[in-house]
Amino acid sequence: MPPAINRSRVSEGSPYQLGATWDGLGVNFSLFSANATKVELCLFDDAGEIERERIELPEYTNEVWHGYLPDARPGTTYGYRVHGPYEPEAGHRFNPNKLCLDPYAKAHVGSLQWDPAIFGYVMGQDDLTFDERDSARFMPKSRVIDPAFTWGRERPPSVPWDRTIVYETHVRGYTMLHPAVPKHLRGTFAGLGRKEVVDYIKTLGVTSVELLPVHTFVNDSHLLEKGLTNYWGYNSIGFFAPDPRYSAVPDFVFSEFKEMVARLHDAGLEVILDVVYNHTAEGNENGPTLSFRGIDNLSYYRLMPDDRRHYINDTGTGNTLNMSHARVVQMVTDSLRYWTTEMHVDGFRFDLGTILARESDGFNEAHGFLQSCLQDPALSAIKLIAEPWDIGPGGYQVGRFPPGWAEWNDKFRDTVRSYWKGDSGKQAEMATRLSASADEFAHRGRKAWASVNFITAHDGFTLNDLVSYNDKHNGANGEDGRDGHGDNQSWNCGAEGPTDDPEIISIRERQKRNLLATLLLAQGTPMILAGDEFGRTQDGNNNAYCQDNEISWVNWNFGEKEVELAEFIRKVIVLRQSFPILRRTRFLSGAYNPDLDVRDVRWLSPSGQDIEDSQWSDTNARCFGMLLDGRAQASGIKRPAMDATALLVLNAHHDVVNFAMPEVVGGNTWRCLLDTNNPDDGNQESFQTDETYEITGRSLVLFVLEPESKRSVALRRAIEGFRQMAERPIPMATPETGPETERALSDGRGITPP
Repeated sequence: MPPAINRSRVSEGSPYQLGATWDGLGVNFSLFSANATKVELCLFDDAGEIERERIELPEYTNEVWHGYLPDARPGTTYGYRVHGPYEPEAGHRFNPNKLCLDPYAKAHVGSLQWDPAIFGYVMGQDDLTFDERDSARFMPKSRVIDPAFTWGRERPPSVPWDRTIVYETHVRGYTMLHPAVPKHLRGTFAGLGRKEVVDYIKTLGVTSVELLPVHTFVNDSHLLEKGLTNYWGYNSIGFFAPDPRYSAVPDFVFSEFKEMVARLHDAGLEVILDVVYNHTAEGNENGPTLSFRGIDNLSYYRLMPDDRRHYINDTGTGNTLNMSHARVVQMVTDSLRYWTTEMHVDGFRFDLGTILARESDGFNEAHGFLQSCLQDPALSAIKLIAEPWDIGPGGYQVGRFPPGWAEWNDKFRDTVRSYWKGDSGKQAEMATRLSASADEFAHRGRKAWASVNFITAHDGFTLNDLVSYNDKHNGANGEDGRDGHGDNQSWNCGAEGPTDDPEIISIRERQKRNLLATLLLAQGTPMILAGDEFGRTQDGNNNAYCQDNEISWVNWNFGEKEVELAEFIRKVIVLRQSFPILRRTRFLSGAYNPDLDVRDVRWLSPSGQDIEDSQWSDTNARCFGMLLDGRAQASGIKRPAMDATALLVLNAHHDVVNFAMPEVVGGNTWRCLLDTNNPDDGNQESFQTDETYEITGRSLVLFVLEPESKRSVALRRAIEGFRQMAERPIPMATPETGPETERALSDGRGITPP
């Protein structure tokens, strides 16, 4: 390969479009630093190993250093040395001996090597000292790219919020053990984009694939010393560059990512990225100088107001990005816009999202960043999901984000877990959570989809472990069990961990179905953790952030039990998508509408009668019904809807409860479409008003009303969906049939989407 730079000519260039921008003739380099005194552009060989030249950026405009190299081209490997005061007590940590990554770099080359030279101070002494060793040979480098890519007929799926079902997964862990993915592609964007993988995801019925962080990140030194790694990737150092570790061809990782997105889009699947704009991998004052710290520490980070040597740590990672600074807000919004317009991403989930709206006096829902996202033509059209908490003062902000944002709802998670575990006094709160947590989200015109409901996520127990362990088992993390949450609202059903007891196994399987059915049939936006559909286990580890191995990887060795659970999820998703009453955007209130003579939701006791106010406080009550009236107003237009009427009955009691079919307007026949105690029953048995149904202990049942005057369109859709499921089952792997299953997965048999 010829050298990236033939000769070093430089002109003034432009301060606009920060980063390294190829215009077809040359490359414009621009870097923000309000407090630097000089910036040197360092050019390296293509491998990033030998520094060939240093060029001082000639111009400084509006706090941006810039220059244009007409002889540079895509493939140019570079970094910055930034000069300025080294005064930690004043917040300045400039050290030109330390090579800095470009915050706007679209690609990185090489990996970080932990060495004392990457620290701005002398290791073994305090951070006020100044280290003169050169860090370049231990640092990854930035690289100029040509963003050209032929998208063809690719179009964004633009899945409506009411139809959205999020599927959270990890690029590497999802395919590392997948038998249909060639070994050299496993754990990569190319592997995730394989037809067999995409078809399987589509078959489940989910609509939106949410990927754990894919931005370039750093492996923590303390983990590497233990033989572990930062598997989750919540340690970003580059907000514009996909991590080359997830690429089959690292030099073209940006193109491989685009190809993956195109393949998912072709299947109608959205791509949502989990993004970490709350902190960086540089840690606190004792951390390395990799990028932001050496470019303009005072601007990029929140520092203690009375002691600028030290960092505000609202993230628990050592530092906090300064979202009060206009240039930091610009960087984050530029990053989001890049991933949306150039990489065609459909949405973002913001880790520790409260940080993004923090001012010096705390969280501000009118923060400029939150508002700018809703005003930006590109960002306002995509999905924005906040994790609405951090560890700082006033960090818990569930329901407080502005209209247009959705939020993870941990109250749904905790309440549903507690209810199905059998805790007393949870019935009233359970009703609230089934109704999209209107107590938290029903204000300022927000819709029910703003509540992103989940039972499990990457952080915590998997679904299988939630019903198999009372306690966390995190010994593999090397922290003597100190890490991970201690209160998981879990129940092992009678034995800790794996068991051969058929009764315990039966309860566990039913509890999995109960939890999944509750998630998918509740109002709001459901999110499923990948692998939960077939009972993936982490052996009781509820904090597998450092386990890049079979503890975290998805195991594709399907057995009969695993396939049955996956087919159950498919069935419930068919029901959710077939019946609009199960995914309304309008919040349910239970209030009587005199114009339409209807209440949108009624809460029923096992007698089939409305629960009285005094009954909600009955701590022994563990069985109730949620009656959703299909005639209730579905939008702001005051007219009756034409939806089916549905009855969801939940019984967390350990024994059978006889539930009377209620009398309602529009019909007398209730058809049972789902019973978690009998998930394979395809008869859809019918029951008349005033008949009773025996609700098995710890089970959930869904009925729909058959209208008297006409056939139900939604019911026909559901039955057709069931038929297509039966025609295209998920292939099963066992020790005896594993090779056949691998061939089935490889040629796509049994996993073609309906």
